[in-house]
Amino acid sequence: MKKIRVGIIGGAGYTGGELVRLLVNHPNAEIIFVQSRSNAGNLLSSVHGDLVGETNLEFSAEHNYDVDLLFLCAGHGEAKKFVQANDILPSVKLIDIGNDFRLQADANIQERTFVYGLPELNKQQVQSASNIANPGCFATAIQLGLLPLAKAGLLGDVYTTGITGSTGAGQGLSATSHFSWRANNIQAYKTLTHQHIGEIHQSLEQLQGNDGIEVNFVPWRGDFTRGIYVSSTVDCALPLQEITQLYKSFYVDALFTHVSDSMIDMKQVVNTNKCLIHLEKKGNKIVIHSTIDNLLKGASGQAVQNMNLMFGLDEGMGLRLKANYF
Repeated sequence: MKKIRVGIIGGAGYTGGELVRLLVNHPNAEIIFVQSRSNAGNLLSSVHGDLVGETNLEFSAEHNYDVDLLFLCAGHGEAKKFVQANDILPSVKLIDIGNDFRLQADANIQERTFVYGLPELNKQQVQSASNIANPGCFATAIQLGLLPLAKAGLLGDVYTTGITGSTGAGQGLSATSHFSWRANNIQAYKTLTHQHIGEIHQSLEQLQGNDGIEVNFVPWRGDFTRGIYVSSTVDCALPLQEITQLYKSFYVDALFTHVSDSMIDMKQVVNTNKCLIHLEKKGNKIVIHSTIDNLLKGASGQAVQNMNLMFGLDEGMGLRLKANYF
């Protein structure tokens, strides 16, 4: 099979580096260029040290359109500017890892329509899409914990707390991303106002058919580098066994999302494209725990999963990774 010719716009950040790490070993993909104006002419491995010995590619200042697919990793707000400013051939497919096209109100630009790329929700649409809006990291973890209840029409107001590693803040330094601040520290941020709440509401409404669900989300900064762990609390009168079966049935065909009968932890998913889910119940309260790697299932891994679906490949190609458990 002819390899997919891939270009990456904005390849110097965490998501760009993870994409390269996945794609250099992907049997059906070929990286044509990785663009970064600030690093043009430098080896990719000079920025992404894990690529030493993996590739001799250099960053390019410019981009070309002799590709089948462009990954847009240039940061939130930059993808829309890029699409508007460049005459991209209609034959070139796009996957935006930022948040520019995730909401339906923003999903159309330059005669392109973006499909929300959560495979567990929109697999058929992704398979026939030319443009994908990759979901946010927190949005992925939270939604995967809630979709089965929404599908069954059982979801009411949600109270959820999630903790993320420092890579979730991007590669640029800030006061709260320095080691001296993060180490032995934790902090809530964007309480009830996180930018991923909108796309979560959109997906839940898609399944449950109304917009009356409130998602009350408090995110935390954690003192580790990568991973997300979420706990969501909702009211549900069904017995735990029945709820668990509901979840297992919903995800029976999901390649990367698994419902665990035992308690989960974040180390089980770091360096993988998995989402693990575990359910607990006390009285009429159910707590749904879900965990992902924010840079893989929450970003670049899910983007490659979407690429595989768009081009008719095995969904898991290049993504069968084992967790770095110790």
